[in-house]
Amino acid sequence: MNIKIEKISELAIIPKRATEGSSGYDLHTIEPFTIEPDERKLVKLGFKMEIPFGYEAQIRPRSGLAFKHGVTVLNTPGTIDSDYRGDVCVILINLGKNSVSFGVHERVAQMIFQKVETVSFVESDCNITERGDGGFGHTGRK
Repeated sequence: MNIKIEKISELAIIPKRATEGSSGYDLHTIEPFTIEPDERKLVKLGFKMEIPFGYEAQIRPRSGLAFKHGVTVLNTPGTIDSDYRGDVCVILINLGKNSVSFGVHERVAQMIFQKVETVSFVESDCNITERGDGGFGHTGRK
């Protein structure tokens, strides 16, 4: 699948996978910033893209940033719809106890492409199952 991409900052880096087996395409900063504990930050990536109809891009955290520093993607996974044509951004949050600084071209998140099914809703009574309406924690903690 080809994704059209347009740099809107000369500092933008085209997303790429770190290894052949990587699912995610690394997303890089275009400006330095610091994120304080409990702070949210909108990070611009400096590009737009055209995702084919029937697909979405999901923005996910980088495991190393989350584990080592407590920095994660706030609305994970973030969704970029096929009809969005604006600047691609990432919402980061620092859940750690220390400030974390980023320089230009540092990897802050990853992007994965997924097929999206279009569904039609049919109003009807739902079948009864053994589980029924048992929700959060209905099986108990083992």
